[in-house]
Amino acid sequence: MALILYLLYYLVAIVTLFFHFTGQLERWGMEWVILVLAVTVFPVVLYL
Repeated sequence: MALILYLLYYLVAIVTLFFHFTGQLERWGMEWVILVLAVTVFPVVLYL
């Protein structure tokens, strides 16, 4: 189950980055999603 959540998280992150670099997130007013992903990654980086 944890592996599925891990893979799902990375899939969402990759899709979000794709939309960010193509400019879609800015058009949709959803640039905040990048910040949410950054905040969720931060504790993992501290743990490692």
